[in-house]
Amino acid sequence: MERSYALGELLTQISTITIVLSGLSLIVGVVLIKRGQRQAHMSAMMVACALASIFIVFYLTKVGLRFSKEYIGPPEWHVGYLVLLISHMIMAALNLPLAVMAFINAWNGRKAAGGRGFIEPEAIHQSTAASFFAKHRAWVRWTVPVWLYVAVTGWMIYAVLEQYGRWKA
Repeated sequence: MERSYALGELLTQISTITIVLSGLSLIVGVVLIKRGQRQAHMSAMMVACALASIFIVFYLTKVGLRFSKEYIGPPEWHVGYLVLLISHMIMAALNLPLAVMAFINAWNGRKAAGGRGFIEPEAIHQSTAASFFAKHRAWVRWTVPVWLYVAVTGWMIYAVLEQYGRWKA
């Protein structure tokens, strides 16, 4: 009996769309914080985290259902594809703890500043809140480039496998 890959394709498309949108939300969040728009930054980052979480659910569902494609493109590109895939996988594994630590420190800083809604700038300079926000900034120096790398290479892998991939039996 022939296996239908429509569900695998749907899960692949949803997971790719969500991780790319999370990367775009991340960029928006970075721009907003550089402009001093803290509340909008927090909203953009919550959207980025939510989209990344949705990605994980759909991606792991696809893997759990054993839907995967193998590369069947030009042999001279195979090594390059493997380098891209392996680097993507390593960076994706690193991204989760980086993002979690950045989130935890931002959350704790927000709580220490007394913020449920808008955080007053002077509250951020309180010693406890400032300490958490400093840790948050230290974590995001690594998290942002890794997250963007994962989002971009995830889309690239999707594009390559759409052109040069076949579903594994």
